[in-house]
Amino acid sequence: MTQFRIPLSGPAPDLQLLEDALQDADPSVLLDIEPLSRVLRISTLLDEHSLLPALDRGGLAVSAAQLERVPSECCGGCGG
Repeated sequence: MTQFRIPLSGPAPDLQLLEDALQDADPSVLLDIEPLSRVLRISTLLDEHSLLPALDRGGLAVSAAQLERVPSECCGGCGG
């Protein structure tokens, strides 16, 4: 899984609509918004090139420059 962070400005996106669009491309996707920093966090199997159009379909148009790829925290202990 790859983790991405997207700083949000303006109104928050509709998380259900966004999640539905992302799950069409990756059923294992997880997402939430950090309430204090207003950062959308996404954990997905998608790469940047697949993630951007899925975000757009979910109502969140962002550029590749707005995606912050977060280093993996996986230790491999769970087999994932």
